[in-house]
Amino acid sequence: MKPVADQLERAAEVLGGAPRVAIACHVNPDADALGSMLGLSAFLRSLGKETVCSFGNQPFELPRWAPLLPGSEEVVEPKDFPGEPEVMVTCDAAALDRLGMLAAPAGRARELIWIDHHVSNDGLGTIQVIDGKASSTCEMVVRVIRAMGGEITPEAAACLYAGLVTDTGRFQYEAVRPETLELDAQLRRFEFDHTRLVQALYEDNSLAYLRMVGVAMGRVEHDPRADLVWTYITRSDLERAGVHPSETDDLIDVVRTARESDIAAVIKQQRDGRFKVSMRSRGAHDVAAIAAAFGGGGHRLAAGYTSKHGLAETVAQLKAALRGEPSEP
Repeated sequence: MKPVADQLERAAEVLGGAPRVAIACHVNPDADALGSMLGLSAFLRSLGKETVCSFGNQPFELPRWAPLLPGSEEVVEPKDFPGEPEVMVTCDAAALDRLGMLAAPAGRARELIWIDHHVSNDGLGTIQVIDGKASSTCEMVVRVIRAMGGEITPEAAACLYAGLVTDTGRFQYEAVRPETLELDAQLRRFEFDHTRLVQALYEDNSLAYLRMVGVAMGRVEHDPRADLVWTYITRSDLERAGVHPSETDDLIDVVRTARESDIAAVIKQQRDGRFKVSMRSRGAHDVAAIAAAFGGGGHRLAAGYTSKHGLAETVAQLKAALRGEPSEP
């Protein structure tokens, strides 16, 4: 890939000359994905440009906290996304398959600006604005805005703040630098209800979810040889509890507090029956390398993948990989 500075200059040039921009983030978007997409959209709209935003889920459903992000009401379903966009931007997608139904339009875009901060990024796009050392994709979007010589709007600030807060773990993670905190201060100078936003992201659980946490915690297992603590939830667990799959995204943050292991994993069954493995490391292991071995990716201390096997084999293969034993992916 070319130097980030060169790519930022090229992205600014293309976006500056585009009257209409199609923007997509990864499927099952978190606050960094949705925030970076909507933050960029808000800025471009302030310049008088037309934008269309979406993500490739089917069925299509916005996260419950999305209404607090300005512009979320204008996110369209994948079927309404341009099939052959002149200029398309992807936000927070480390690989093409993370775009889901919008991978096809990305492949047909005349200019594809790929904005991301995952170390494991595939490096796609005609313009690659990728920095694995950045705290978040929202930080990368701010760099794009600055390269265009524009001013962040209050609407864009709220969206970008959401992604910055969540992808840094409320400024706890390894990627947090002095520049990250300076950016946070700059965004907080804008008028938006940051307290309500953070409460919606971190302190808005249903009783059903709390009971689901109890089920998952009752299943926690520890494998000292693999330096792993893990648990799982199935589709039937969610259906019995009346819990939406997206409500369990923060479950990994409970499991990772166990001091007995460096690595924490939550294995969740998806709608299609497959099992998604989310991993976190306290610092002694590179979980992105483990995830990559199974077709996934992420960051050194936070990564994941979707298994091709059932629960028992998924767990067995994960343990074998962590122990350094041979395993068939």
